[in-house]
Amino acid sequence: MYKELYGKNPPHETSVSGKQYTTSDRRIWENDIITIDLSPQCGQIWGDYARTIIVENGQVTDKIAAIKNEEWRQGLEMEELLHAELRRFVTPDTSFEELYFHFNEVICQDGFVNLDFMGNLGHSIVKKKEDRIYIEKGNTAKLSDVSFFTFEPHICKKNSVYGFKKENIYYFENGALREL
Repeated sequence: MYKELYGKNPPHETSVSGKQYTTSDRRIWENDIITIDLSPQCGQIWGDYARTIIVENGQVTDKIAAIKNEEWRQGLEMEELLHAELRRFVTPDTSFEELYFHFNEVICQDGFVNLDFMGNLGHSIVKKKEDRIYIEKGNTAKLSDVSFFTFEPHICKKNSVYGFKKENIYYFENGALREL
């Protein structure tokens, strides 16, 4: 989405997947923002987890309201808002595509941009990666058609150099959305 809006990749972001990823020599500063995105695997069982971590005055700030940098606080507040809206909006009959359009609209209305390098907002959790389906335009499968799915909006404020991400795994139990 960022590239579509600005005609170039975000200046601060490099999304790299899998074996092509290499760590940076960059050191964490006294006031810094760090995003981690993990996909732990054990055999054919795997998970997904991402968080943006804020460091202020050399300490991790674990309460959003305590973050002093206004832009960083607003970014994490937006991630919380998006996950709360997911819990409000989805039903077992919601399609992956409906989720894609609804949340890209919410992201844009609040002055943010979707940074995902593929433009999606999450995916199904399956045993084989090639069976994965995405929260993307054109995917009319229902969320309840899969056992588990991630919701991982990767966002930034328009014209910002800071990105934010929060990824959780969700599923339906007796028609109600649950977080793993």
